[in-house]
Amino acid sequence: MAFSAYSQGSNGSQKVYTKSRTVNKHNPIRMSVSKRRVVCPIFVDNGYPYHGIGIKVGDPFALTYKYYANKHFAVDVDFGKSASGLYSKYYSELFNEFQPETSEYYSHNVKADWVGEAKVLYQMGLEQVSPGLQLYVGLGWEVRNLRIEYDYFAEEDGLSKNFKNQYDRLTQGAQGVFGIEYSYFKIPVSAFMELEYYYDVVKDPGWTKIQGGVGLRYVF
Repeated sequence: MAFSAYSQGSNGSQKVYTKSRTVNKHNPIRMSVSKRRVVCPIFVDNGYPYHGIGIKVGDPFALTYKYYANKHFAVDVDFGKSASGLYSKYYSELFNEFQPETSEYYSHNVKADWVGEAKVLYQMGLEQVSPGLQLYVGLGWEVRNLRIEYDYFAEEDGLSKNFKNQYDRLTQGAQGVFGIEYSYFKIPVSAFMELEYYYDVVKDPGWTKIQGGVGLRYVF
């Protein structure tokens, strides 16, 4: 945009001077405070589907991927390592699953404790509480693969001897999940916190465990 000014010359003629309000032909960009808070907004209704990749800290400690199909439904897949220390008592009790009752348990050492889980989630926006806040619930399936070494005593040739043996154990079960997710940041990142309820149906039917963790995902 420009404006003009006129001046009268000595011979009666008019000279025209033009001055622009722009500098280098670019107007300064003005942004409201609310827009500056979120430079990269995510979960816009017309932007679905979204993908999220990140990490979860807790039980299990895992890499996590989430597919946001639409505003209300998502699929979450996690793969990582179980917090074995939380299962120490349970793993000592599993000794009789591998050895006869005549053997005497001494100690155990977890060599590997992998967990994979897939969940279908239903999400509900809580914008009235806080922008970017969501609550979700879901159902899923969890697979657990344990490699454990037991140190124990058993009789051999009439003598009590010390033995060490390594065993593999694969089991799986149903899972329920409840969580909250927050995404009102200046970068496309989502933070979440969730609780999971696991119910074994293969190796130890009826055994249950409460799990959970917190994490971050990059959303694109």
